[in-house]
Amino acid sequence: MPLLTGRVAIVTGASTGIGRATGLLFAHEGAHVACAARSAELVERTASEIRRLGGHAIALAADLTRERDVAKLVEATTAEFGRIDCLVNNAGDGGPTKPVQEYSLEEWLDTVNSCLTTSYLCVRFTVPVMIAAGRGAIVNIASMAGRRGLPYRVGYCSAKAGQIGMTYGLALELGRYNITVNAIAPGAVEGDRIERVMAAQAAIRGTTVDAVRQAFIERSPLGRMSTAEDVAYAAAFLCSDHARSISGQVLPINAGEPAS
Repeated sequence: MPLLTGRVAIVTGASTGIGRATGLLFAHEGAHVACAARSAELVERTASEIRRLGGHAIALAADLTRERDVAKLVEATTAEFGRIDCLVNNAGDGGPTKPVQEYSLEEWLDTVNSCLTTSYLCVRFTVPVMIAAGRGAIVNIASMAGRRGLPYRVGYCSAKAGQIGMTYGLALELGRYNITVNAIAPGAVEGDRIERVMAAQAAIRGTTVDAVRQAFIERSPLGRMSTAEDVAYAAAFLCSDHARSISGQVLPINAGEPAS
């Protein structure tokens, strides 16, 4: 039997990368999926693909740093599917790559809001629905950068560390309601985002993209990067009954690279 048969999941940042892979996999595993992202065109593409494959999905264009947009997301999901069993907080930008002394307050706030405030707001509006149902699973897509840092990306590292701290606190707070809260910490994940990160790191360090890529790969005992699907499978497990006694944990999906 599929892992998530009959479950209802909100997946944020579902237009590309990890979010898109998560939405598609959750549907494959039997979930009804509310796909949310800023781009109406791209998030509808994910939902349409789910429907084309026989699944049930809705697409919602939303700025998840705005309370009213998050409220509308939760309202639309419950109106369409009747409840919310799973929340995957994946929305977030990578932020700029630059020395901290050149990092503006606006860039800091944009990065922290896109990664951390979005997660807080989605939790805030989703938790009452889960409490009323007597169950729920929340998965925050953090990053290894929030555990071991990454030079020239102070905003992103701080926001992802914040997601991990939020995970610990929420697990203690929400366990009494039968709601599990966990985080996934991906390392380097194949795709457009890591290509942009490597190009920016190469430029600021005065080296080549290939050299940066090789440095990422050499950290992995498996000799490769992870994929978006690797992260999606972990999220599906954490939202399933198989993980009902797992909460307050951070699961690295990083091809074995060390945490420090």
